[in-house]
Order: sequence, then structure tokens, then C-alpha cells
Amino acid sequence: MNSILQQDLNDFDTILEKTKQQGIDFLNAIENIPTSNTYTIDPKSVLNELGLGSIEALKEFNERLAPLMVSSSGPRYWGFVTGGSTPASIVGDWLAAVYDQNTQAVKAQGGASAFIEFETIHLLLQLLNLPDDFLGGFVTGATMSNFTSLGVARQWFGAQFGKDFAKNGISETINILTATPHSSSVKCLSLLGIGSQNYTTVKTIEGNREALDIADLEENIKQLNGKPFILISSAGTVNTADFDDFEAIAALKEKYNFWWHIDGAFGGFAAVSDKYKHLVKGWEGADSITIDCHKWLNVPYESAFFLNKKEHINLQIETFQNSNAPYLGNALENFNYLNVLPENSRRLRALPAWFSLKAYGKEGFRDIIECSTALALHFGNALIENDFELLAPIRLNNVCFTLKGEHNQEKVSRFLSDLNDTGKVFMTPTVYLNKKGIRASFVNWRTTENDIKLVIQEMREVLSRI
Repeated sequence: MNSILQQDLNDFDTILEKTKQQGIDFLNAIENIPTSNTYTIDPKSVLNELGLGSIEALKEFNERLAPLMVSSSGPRYWGFVTGGSTPASIVGDWLAAVYDQNTQAVKAQGGASAFIEFETIHLLLQLLNLPDDFLGGFVTGATMSNFTSLGVARQWFGAQFGKDFAKNGISETINILTATPHSSSVKCLSLLGIGSQNYTTVKTIEGNREALDIADLEENIKQLNGKPFILISSAGTVNTADFDDFEAIAALKEKYNFWWHIDGAFGGFAAVSDKYKHLVKGWEGADSITIDCHKWLNVPYESAFFLNKKEHINLQIETFQNSNAPYLGNALENFNYLNVLPENSRRLRALPAWFSLKAYGKEGFRDIIECSTALALHFGNALIENDFELLAPIRLNNVCFTLKGEHNQEKVSRFLSDLNDTGKVFMTPTVYLNKKGIRASFVNWRTTENDIKLVIQEMREVLSRI
């Protein structure tokens, strides 16, 4: 064994203890760590010939790379839809690295850690009040979850014409209908060879809504003259957290032939709350659903899962099967995640979610969801009382707003840039209703009303300077 590697093995306890303490120090100080910075490095580092060993590598990391880190998992990082890491999820994530399983099979002498994933999906179905007729699996994020489900949808579309697109390529124009798709879904259309521009945009409901208009959806369906199609619907649009009418879509599914996909990356967690579960009523009728765990479940990146109806298992295997790997055996008789999702190599991503679900239960996550939504409303009210205006109603956890008055539109970009430069809060820009806006998303379990008070004060000060 290499001498440096041997020394690391001998000092493993010390190495892990130092790393643990560094992690604790970071998390204990996270409220005071900046949400953004301007620190940079020259990435053209020279590879050491002999190696430094873990302790010296940690020292160099702290000197050069640690200053790049921001408190993206902290209470005032409201950009994108970014959760934090709960204590239980960190336990699961660390143990996933320690055990280092390539989670694939449920019947294998070489490891059956997929049972843990099966159990975690079962727990998540209970959390989301969904039936167990869904097959689920973990992937890196919403993009790969959408990709997995829409890949099967593509195979379903080909099957309507007696064709196998996975084997022979796309030989029919695939009809896609959607109203306000997330960029990850559009990206998936590109990756799947369908084309990022090859979808029909359904009108949205009038009155400051992002949800699809059911009447216009049916009109578009009728124009297809009985041809099959794929519907991409939303459980929480990215700007205003709007929801499509799933009960109405389920009724259309009784009349027409289509694959129904729901992108519920963060909004799907509305199902956990008695106050908001009406927003997803009827979603159990979908063929596939995307959910992100590193958003509202507050587990570390990378963690998301897909849910596809079990009745489509043959199509899923046709899409992803490793047919040239005889050691895997029959894909139906010997379940292996290799055959139902894109990756051949994958860590035990389910473990942080498993620990979180076991540690905090339904009540714990109900509290996180309802506290987040209450904070979004509180922030919205505070904005109205100052020199800001809402661009859309607050439906769940996203607040879409701008500076008050048309004359201030030219100041929005500078205001947000200066605000983010303070390092006290981070929010993201958007354009909504042809206006420059700002979007704040509340999903982090650490955020409190005191954070909102601090941010509003910072916003006042920045606004007074521009």
C-alpha cells in the first residue's frame, strides 16, 4: 500500500474527527456566513507528485477553497428553491459515503441495498398520501427525474404506433402539451431527442395565473384528432407556485389517450399539509411524478426521485434496460435499478431521506411546510408595507415581487445585485407579466421571522442608496 494512503488509514480517527468538527463549526455559524461572495481562485492548481495526505489536503482546502463556500443551506438563502440539510439527513449522507454502496439490486449476493431505497419510496408515498401503485427511484435532481419519466413517456408514445423508440429511434412526431413548464422539463425534451422547441403551449387561466386553462387544453387535444400526446403539468410553477387542476386533467384522461406527467419538484410537498393538500387533489391519476428531496425535504444535494405507475414497468425497462449485460439476468424477474433509470453507477441516495423521514415523521415535515408558507405570507405583507409590490398572489412558498412603481423598473436589477452583495440574503431575478421581478422561495427549515425582519431592514437600506 502507498505510504501516504497507509498513513491516512492509521490516522483515520483523527482525520474524521477534524472533518466532523469543521462541519459542526460551519453549521453552528451558518446564520453569520455570507449568502454570496466575490472570492475567486486560480483553478490551475499543480498536482503534487507524492500526495499531501488528508490532513494537509484539508489544510489547503481551508486556506484556498473553503472561502468559496456560501451559506446556501442557511436560513436566508432564498434563491432558486434551495433547502438546507437537517441533522438527520447529514447522518444519512455521511453514512451513504461510509458504506459506499452501488445501489442497484434487491436480490444479489453482491449487495441488496436497493431494499433501503424501496422502503424509502414507500415512506415517501405515505408522506405524500399517494397509493403504492407507483414505482419510484432516486436520481440526482428534478432534471433527471423529469428525464426518467419523460423517457418512459416517449417509449409509451412510440408504443401507440407499434414502435420501439428506445431501440430504433424516434420515427414519429411526438406531441407535447404544456402551459408553464420548468426549464428542466424543456431541457429534457432536448436530451430525449424530441426537441426543446417542439411542444405546444396551452393558454394559462386568466387573472394572473400560470396554471393551464382546461378549456384551451381540451381544444388543443381535439386539434390532434385522436393522436396520442404527452401532457407536462405543474405542481408548483417556479415563479408563483401555481398548480394545474389535477381533478380536471384526470377527467380528461378518461376521454383521451395521453401520458400525464406532473412536475412537482417542490410543490408536491403541499400534499403533506392539511391546509394545502387540496392543491394536489387528483394527482394520483398521473402516469409519472417528479419530486425533489433537496428542496423541501431538506436533505443534501443530490436527491430527487421519480414516481412512475407500476403498470408501465415494461415500458420503463424497454427504455433503460442494460440488455447487453447477461450477468443481470431477466429484468422483470430480478429487479435492478440499472434497468429502470439512466445511471449504472449510483450512490445510496435514499439514505438521507430515510433518516429524515424516520427522524421527523409526518408531523415534522408538516411543520416545515406550514412554517415555510407562513413565512412567505409574512414576507409578502412586509414587502407591501414598504416600497415593494407583489407581482402575483402568494399561493404557497414563493414570493414574486418588484419595486413599487413603473419608474423603478430600471432599478430592479441593480437593487437585487446590491442586496445580494451584502451577503445577508440571496434572492434570484425573474421576469413576470413583462416586468422585471425578484423571487424569494421559502423552504429552509432554519428560517424564522427574525430572518425576515433582518432582510427587510437590509432591503430598506439598499433601496435608499440607489
